[in-house]
Formats: sequence, structure tokens, C-alpha cells
Amino acid sequence: MSMQSVASTASTFTPPKRNTLTHIPGNEGWPIIGNTLAALADPKGYVERNAARYGHVYRTYLLGETSVTLLGPEANELLLFDQARQFSSEHGWGSVLGLLFPKGLMLRDFDEHRIHRRALSVAFKSEPMKSYFTELDKGIAARVARWKAKPGEMKIYPAMKQLTLDLAATSFLGAEIGPEVDEVNRAFVDMVAAAVAPIRTPLPGTQMGRGVKGRKRIIAYFSQQIPIRRAKGGGDDLFSQLCQATHEDGALLSEQDIIDHMSFLMMAAHDTLTSSLTSFVGELAAHPDWQRKLRAEIGALSIAAGQPTSLDNLNAMPLTEMAFKEALRLKPPVPSMPRRAVRDFTFKGYAIPAGTLVGINPLFTHHMAEIWPEPDKFDPMRFTDEAQRGRHRFAWIPFGGGAHMCLGLHFAYMQAKCFARHFLGNLEVSLPANYAPSWQMWPIPKPRDGLRVVVKPTS
Repeated sequence: MSMQSVASTASTFTPPKRNTLTHIPGNEGWPIIGNTLAALADPKGYVERNAARYGHVYRTYLLGETSVTLLGPEANELLLFDQARQFSSEHGWGSVLGLLFPKGLMLRDFDEHRIHRRALSVAFKSEPMKSYFTELDKGIAARVARWKAKPGEMKIYPAMKQLTLDLAATSFLGAEIGPEVDEVNRAFVDMVAAAVAPIRTPLPGTQMGRGVKGRKRIIAYFSQQIPIRRAKGGGDDLFSQLCQATHEDGALLSEQDIIDHMSFLMMAAHDTLTSSLTSFVGELAAHPDWQRKLRAEIGALSIAAGQPTSLDNLNAMPLTEMAFKEALRLKPPVPSMPRRAVRDFTFKGYAIPAGTLVGINPLFTHHMAEIWPEPDKFDPMRFTDEAQRGRHRFAWIPFGGGAHMCLGLHFAYMQAKCFARHFLGNLEVSLPANYAPSWQMWPIPKPRDGLRVVVKPTS
């Protein structure tokens, strides 16, 4: 089958009738709502119970549609590596993100995705990344100094949410954005909230209604700014880079493409990083021994007080990177990943027809005891070179994999290690006495109460 016909199939699929999937073990739950409430109440437990009862391939009914869940590293490789181009990301994610972030990179497939990913990659090359890093370092240092000036108990999730939003605006839109930054930030907050709203129609007064209004504000802002940035030329921020980016034939990206990509990249950089950095801080607060190890590593960098971090410093922080990876294992920022089969396929002996919504579950894979002994234990030593040798390459997938591997993964590592340098170099963090954090794990992990921590200046 040609790539053109594969792409065409992906755009014209028809979901299969429910009775074509009855040979796959599973339970579709209650009429109309299916298993949606059970899955939302306890996403990790729901998948683990199904795996124990039905195995690593099972049928369920969630969010208005029968789907098939495939579990384990082999399933991850099948859907993510996807050399045969059997699975559509666009039609997997479309029902969740289509109204708010249409045609973001994750909502494009096959050759179209490859062409746009290549055009966007210019914004993540060495020189632009150095520029982003300079702004990140300054922004993080300033925010940590504020936290240091007010020691005591704080809720780290909302504080981190504001920090990552401000950093995304500065690094991605440029320091000169001025007073418009607040309106742009509010629009993104509304759009992200709407992406997981239970009411999917943009009715007045609903989260989805506010999200669609937010998208209109974003479109208006970028539409006004694109010709200005193009005329001005240069610019180290991601927006300016995309305004000058070209396809392979030398043609500039269209204004609509820039709007779609900027909207999606800012959402991804903000929301998933908020979750990941919050869980990172939470694990360090709960494990003072690892906090001390990372602080010692940071202290050995020989950076004078008040001096900026360098990219060379980040390369000398292997323990910090391992600890961040372990936090991502325990609470992957995207716990489940949907795809749509564009043609019939088989997995573990089950025939699954074209059009079926299929999903994998990084959260389940990251807690498989046969891969990760004592899977609920925080142990960064799982990510030494020796420990990783022989482990399935799709056993750890917080950034996805294959053609849709997260374009900003190096940006995430850069921000996490830069944050650790300033945070642990200035503050000690602990959990309040007799406090056990509670997390909502879907659609993006988030502490239910904001995650209470106690911070004090390092002695």
C-alpha cells in the first residue's frame, strides 16, 4: 500500500461496529457511560485489574467508544515505532485535542507529520536552545529567590504551573511580548483546562466554551504578530524561529501552520512539564537521601553564587537526570496514548479491524514488576548504564517514541536540570508531618491538593 493511500485511509476511516470486537476479552461496563467513571476514578488500578483479569489485550468502552487496550513494551513498540504506518495519531488524539489544538504536531500523520516535524526542528537546534536556556536560567533563578524569601509551607503544583507558564511565554514568545503576556497566558490556561473537560461541546459557561474562546484569542494574537516578526527578522525565541522556518522546497510555513504549532508546543511545554517537575520535587521531598546526593552533585559544579548556569554544567549532572527519569517513570506525564488503526492488524493472536481506537498505557508499563522490581519504589539507580542494559527499549516511554517522539524532550531535560540547580542549591524541601500526597493520574498527573511541601533555605 502506498503512503498516499495510507494517509487517505487514515483520513476516511470508519470506526468498526461493536460486535466486530467481541472476540477480544473485556467488559464494556454500563450502558452509555461504559467504564468511563471507573477509569477516571482510578486509572492505574483500572488498567491493572483488567490486565489481571483479561491479559495484556482487552476491550473496554470509554468516553463514548469501544476501544482496545494493548499493554507492555511490545505493544508500545508496535504503536509508537510503527514502521508499517498502521496507526494514526491524529485520529487517536482528535477527540481530545481537535477543537483546541488542531493540526499540532501530534495531530498530523505520516508524510505530513514528517514534513512539519522537519520544519519545526530548526527551533530546537543548538543555537536557539542556547537562547532558550539563557532565559530559562534567569527566570528560574528569580522565581526560586522569591520562594527562598518566604520559607515555610507552600503548594508546589500551582507555583510550578505559574513558573512553567511564564518560562514558556518568555522562551517561546520572546522577552519583548510585554503586557500581552497575561492575556496570552490566560488563553492557554483556558485551552488546557478545556482539553480534559467532561462536556465536549463549547457551550457558554463551560470549560470547553472558555477553551474555544481562548483559542480565538491565541489565533488573533499570532495572526497579528506573524507579519511583524517576519518583517523584523531574526529573534531567538521559538515564535520568531518558526516565522522564518521553511519546508524542504524553501516555502515558509503558512500562518495557520505557525498558529497551530505554536499553540500545541506551548501547551505541551507548559502542562506536561508542570506535572513532571512537580512529581520530581515531590519525590525529592519524600527522599531526603536523594535530595542530599543531588545537592552534593550541584555543589560540585563550582558555580559562583549568583552566576548563571551553563550547558556544560547540565552535562555534569548525571544523578539529577537519573532522578528526573525515575520521577517520570513513576508518574509519566502522558499516562495513556491513543491511536486509530488505519488497517487491520493482529497482536498476540487477536485480529483487530481497521478503524479501531487502540491505546497503550505507559503508566502500566512503568510499573510492571518483571521489568521494574519494587515498581512503586523511587530508585534512580534504575537508570545507570548497567541497569538499562538489556531492558526493552520501549519499557520507559514518558516522551513517546518513534516518529512522534517528543520534539521537546531535550528542552524538558534542560529545564529540569536547570531547575534542580537553582532549587536544590538554595532550598531544602520536605513533606509536612503526617502528610501523604494524593495524585489524580489522568489525563496528566496532578496532585489533588496542589502538593504541600515545606521549603527552607539550605544551611
